Amino acid sequence: MCETTSSSRPRAMISRSALASGASAAVAAGGHLADLRRDAWGHGVLAVAHAVTAAGAGAVLVDSEEEAETLALEGIEAITDGTADIDARLLYGLPDGEGALRTRPVMRLVGRVLSTKPLKAGDAVSYGYTYRATQATTAALITGGYAQGVVRALGNAAHVEIGGAVLPIVGRVAMDVCVVDLGVHEVSVGAEATYFGGTGAVAPALARWSAITGLSVSELITVAGTHADRGWEA
Repeated sequence: MCETTSSSRPRAMISRSALASGASAAVAAGGHLADLRRDAWGHGVLAVAHAVTAAGAGAVLVDSEEEAETLALEGIEAITDGTADIDARLLYGLPDGEGALRTRPVMRLVGRVLSTKPLKAGDAVSYGYTYRATQATTAALITGGYAQGVVRALGNAAHVEIGGAVLPIVGRVAMDVCVVDLGVHEVSVGAEATYFGGTGAVAPALARWSAITGLSVSELITVAGTHADRGWEA
């Protein structure tokens, strides 16, 4: 498969309902100060600040005085020094080390299918040919690569969800794209491929990403959220 890049980046889709319910659960669990550093862990500082203070948080922790001043204009108390005591996993809907979710993920990282190509047994994909098909199959090129937080180590180790099917990422992850083995599943060009989040089987996938890469869930979601195109959904 020709591994060309695309100007289209994956999308970090933020769920309004999951953000509201996560904020309510996090505040109800106790604490006063919510961690909104690193652009609210890639979720967008202004939207999360409104959600968590509406749920009853007393203040938010941000990176800069400029952010604090902007939030002050919104009537939100923000500080740049302190220790957050509101549970960020509840707020953002993040899995624990075992992959358990206590609230619904707020962010869903979504790529799209750029093209598909049949493979014969023995055909290889991506740089270095770290994957060869063991039988006839179909591969899909999808948006999302290491420049958007789909870490290189996830190649041959992680999965995406397309049309309800959980499918493996194969070969090396490139800068802006990666390859998925579709097996017997038929997908259309333009179809969504969910890396993590949402309500399907890959909702807690960040836990596996963390185990594969050695990076924390907070690091992984922050990089993805700040390098993908952000959008909103119900």
